[in-house]
Amino acid sequence: MKILGIGNAIVDVICKVPDDFIEKNKLTKGTMKLIFSKVEFEEMLSKLKIEKTVSGGSVANSIVGLSQLGNKVGFIGKISDDNLGTKYEEGLQKENVKYLYDKKKEALPTGTCLILITPDSERTMCTYLGIAGKISENDIDENLIKNSDITLLEGYLWDEGDPKKAFDKAIQNSNLSAMSLSDLFCVERHRESFLNLVKNKLDIIFANEQEIMSLINTKDFNEVISFAKNLNKVIIITRGSNGSIGIKNGEIYEVPAKENLEIVDLTGAGDSFAAGFLNGYIKKMTMNECLVEGTKLSSKVIQILGARI
Repeated sequence: MKILGIGNAIVDVICKVPDDFIEKNKLTKGTMKLIFSKVEFEEMLSKLKIEKTVSGGSVANSIVGLSQLGNKVGFIGKISDDNLGTKYEEGLQKENVKYLYDKKKEALPTGTCLILITPDSERTMCTYLGIAGKISENDIDENLIKNSDITLLEGYLWDEGDPKKAFDKAIQNSNLSAMSLSDLFCVERHRESFLNLVKNKLDIIFANEQEIMSLINTKDFNEVISFAKNLNKVIIITRGSNGSIGIKNGEIYEVPAKENLEIVDLTGAGDSFAAGFLNGYIKKMTMNECLVEGTKLSSKVIQILGARI
């Protein structure tokens, strides 16, 4: 297998909302909020008109993108044997992704994420992890990891107790490990742990500008460049309309964003960028070519509703 993804198996429920819905519900636009109460989650959902329901989760979105580009890929993520869980599994199978987890009836339901799209196309997420957040080291088959070229992880998965052990087991057995920092709130909550992962454990790191600046606690992007150049890693930073930057072996590579796009929804922009980049990386393309591949794929996904093409 080329790439094995390990992440939160989440069903995305996409809804369009006015700006004041974000304010009224005390949400921060463009970020993800974890909701721990099923009642609170269902109450919010009851106020919304659903546009689309789709199998989601950050790494799962990247893995689907890689499959669509013709790569042999697999995914591990925890679901329950319920209606949404069945839909989730079917969604991955349709995309030729090997789903490598045996579901069973769990005390908690399959995880769900409300993706709230405001008129400016920005996405704000409210996630009820359900059973997705209970992934443990017992769910990780080290042979699958050893037989994959790259293991792709997400910062979102770091949010609970047991997943940290699953994370460690995955990284220890990986040929190459890649991770997305996922979200500004994730970085702020787990800065010390994430910094340790970036400096000492991971090989490839994906982040947006906000996330990486928060990680090293700076307001100066030049400090990010200095930090990344001093690491013997591949650091990929997406900067919205300012394009993307890759840093490898002290060298800086820059690719501009595509212009004149009709942006509909920014959900999954980072996930599809990672898919495009990794598609180039496993095909031994140059850093510039990999960044171009990432830009191409993310440019397509932001012009449709939802995180997948």
